Amino acid sequence: MTQQVKRAFKYRFHPTGEQAAELSRTFGCVRLVYNKALEERTRAWYGEQRRVSYVQSSAALTEWKRTEELAFLAEVSSVPLQQALRHLQTAFGSFFAKRAKYPRFKSRKKSRQSAEYTRSGFTWRDGRLTLAKMAAPLDIRWSRPLPEGAAPTTVTVSRDAAGRWFVSLLCDDVITPAPATTAAVGIDAGLTSLVTLSTGEKIANPKHERKDRAKLARAQRELSRKAKGSNNREKARRKVARVHARITDRRRDVLHKLTTRLVRENQTVVIEDLTVRNLAKNHSLARAISDASWTELRSMLEYKCAWYGRELVVVDRWFPSSKLCGACGTVAASLPLNVREWTCDCGTLHDRDINAARNIKAAGLAVSACGDGVRPQRESSRTGQLPAKQEALTAK
Repeated sequence: MTQQVKRAFKYRFHPTGEQAAELSRTFGCVRLVYNKALEERTRAWYGEQRRVSYVQSSAALTEWKRTEELAFLAEVSSVPLQQALRHLQTAFGSFFAKRAKYPRFKSRKKSRQSAEYTRSGFTWRDGRLTLAKMAAPLDIRWSRPLPEGAAPTTVTVSRDAAGRWFVSLLCDDVITPAPATTAAVGIDAGLTSLVTLSTGEKIANPKHERKDRAKLARAQRELSRKAKGSNNREKARRKVARVHARITDRRRDVLHKLTTRLVRENQTVVIEDLTVRNLAKNHSLARAISDASWTELRSMLEYKCAWYGRELVVVDRWFPSSKLCGACGTVAASLPLNVREWTCDCGTLHDRDINAARNIKAAGLAVSACGDGVRPQRESSRTGQLPAKQEALTAK
């Protein structure tokens, strides 16, 4: 059964000098409005314990435009400025609901430079996009077509640290579920192999950051030698940003191809609930863990499974997938990271990663069948034996 979703299509574009100047001014105004509204809300919250609504912030924006100091805010489109206030309202909603931390101020150097336009802020005609306050349409590189008959409802223009311009078009799209299959796969994330599948296949870790580490270090050394505030330093900074962009693009391309293949071939996909933030505290492995990008891998699997009618099962992070013998159910006392193969007391020789992937698959299928969570196997404090429910899970 098909489903209609909101889907963003991102493209590069090359603005003219006038368009680039207009967008740069818009980015600055969006950042200023966001920070000024956040400052007013912070003063009201911490000084008076009073919440400021979006309507009040919007009224304040109108007053700011009438002042001599901030009259330039009226020179850019009002739509991105209003969207900045809506984003701030969303951030405060998440803060008050205890889903996120207190909103932070935007920085010109560190924050993403972007502006969001709703329907009243752009014109879409004959496949050409023209933003408010601009006379000519954007020169977009259409790397893939939009859905047939689709028209964007929201347009987000951004510029990354490398100086590349992007436009993201949010459109209504119809997703057709993939053909049903009975196949299932367990996935064990790693560093030597990016993922190991329960089928025994190991996907090599491309290690994009490691391959470009020398080039990145050289670019960073050149940046450190340039005088602060000079044009040469800005050129060197962009060179560093281009190396980072190359690493990010290649990594995302590999992850997209891998996750699309896994979702297309399997009805049930089982992964571990890894706490990447805690794992990255290991200073010996933090760089390699960040390069593997396990969080992005999981995020892609989540939305692609939801789109194409697949089931994604997440196994508890404390489930002993590596130490559990898939043949007899015995849990090894310890298994250091440098041990890649081990032999169980029953005589079975295990490849650490393949055994873990198979155990993850078995646990995930048990969860899918009974609807219960997978908890780690622990010995009883009195008898030294596994609880009955855990024994049943191990048998499955």
